[in-house]
Order: sequence, then structure tokens, then C-alpha cells
Amino acid sequence: MDKTILLVEDEKRMRILIGDYLKKEGFKYLEASNGIEALDIFNKEKVDLVVLDIMMPFMDGWEVCKTIRKTSDVPIIILTARSEEDDKLLGYDLGADDYVTKPFSPKILVAKIKVLLKRSDAFKDSNSTGVDINGLYIDELSHRVTVDGEEIILSPKEYELLLYLVKNSGIALTRNQILDNVWGTDYYGDTRTVDTNIKRLREKLKDKAYLITTIRGSGYRFEVQK
Repeated sequence: MDKTILLVEDEKRMRILIGDYLKKEGFKYLEASNGIEALDIFNKEKVDLVVLDIMMPFMDGWEVCKTIRKTSDVPIIILTARSEEDDKLLGYDLGADDYVTKPFSPKILVAKIKVLLKRSDAFKDSNSTGVDINGLYIDELSHRVTVDGEEIILSPKEYELLLYLVKNSGIALTRNQILDNVWGTDYYGDTRTVDTNIKRLREKLKDKAYLITTIRGSGYRFEVQK
């Protein structure tokens, strides 16, 4: 499997453990022991996915995630001992695609990596043509989204969410429907994840945010107002 994982973890034993599982599955991987080192590697190397610890010296994972999201939509899995719900919501709010709490099963982590890479590749390899909606342009072939000609950076999950809404334009979608179709039926988070990602997506869409309508007490609808 010709994919490179950036493994950002300050505990050497943990890096060795995860690295062994990645190698068994045919992945290449790069190691970083702190946030500064991680960003240095990320800016120099081609990385397909980031496994990112939170509690690290010099620069924590939150800051690394936020910095990466300014320029890249690479899938990010947060790896941390912090299991509080607010921490998880913060991770998703900063653009993380999944969240794994220590202690964890390396096999589950690798399975999540495969799912995220598969979804990312599916969008990049799509043969669909681009669509222009009132100045919001989505090109599935190149996985690019622009607003009035200016490209915006979306995480893979934000992109999936936008595409799901667009492909169901005019349909009132419940939060549970969105959660099941974008995050998968095996996702254990609650519907607030949908609200958090909708909020972030609207912020990135700027003056095109009006295309996503809130259905009070239910969910959301993508609506082209003519």
C-alpha cells in the first residue's frame, strides 16, 4: 500500500508499537516526537494521513492540527489519553477526522486509517464533473472547492459533508441521517458533531453559507435560492 503516514507521538514505545502495525499493513510511516518536528516533516514530505497525539512538548497537537488545516485537507486522526467529550468536540472543531482514545487497539487504529484513506481516495478518483452553485464550485475530480473563484481548504470530513448536502439538495436531512451517511453507522459520537462541522463549514463558505439552511429541531437542508 503506497501510502505514507505521519505518526506524531512523544512516547517512543507507542511510536514503535503503532509503527510495527503500520508496516505489517504495508504502510510507510514517518515519525515525529513533538509538534514542531511534525510540522517540519509535514512541510517537506508527502503525507497521506496524520496520526496526531495531543499532549506533546514544544507544541501540542491542537496547534499542529489547526496549522495543518490552514493549508491542507489531509486526513487527521487525533490520538490522546484525554477522553472528555469537550476535548473530542474541540478536535472535530479544529478539523480532525477521527478521534482515538488511549488505551486503544492498534488494529482498530489501522482500520480507521484504512477507512479514511479509502474515502479520501474515492473523492480524488471520482469521475464526476464539477458543479457551480451560485459561485460555489465543487470539482469532484480534483477534490477542490472554490467560493467566487477563491479556493477554500476543507478537511476530508467537511468535504464529504458538503458533498452529501449538495447531492441531496432540497431534501430536509436529519442530524442522524447526516451522521450515518458521512461518519458511518459505526461512529459512536453524537449529533452535536454534525452541528460543529456545519458551523465550521458555514464559516469557510463565507457569503455562500446561506445555501445551508437549518431545519429547526431536525437537521439541515442544502437549498439553492433562486
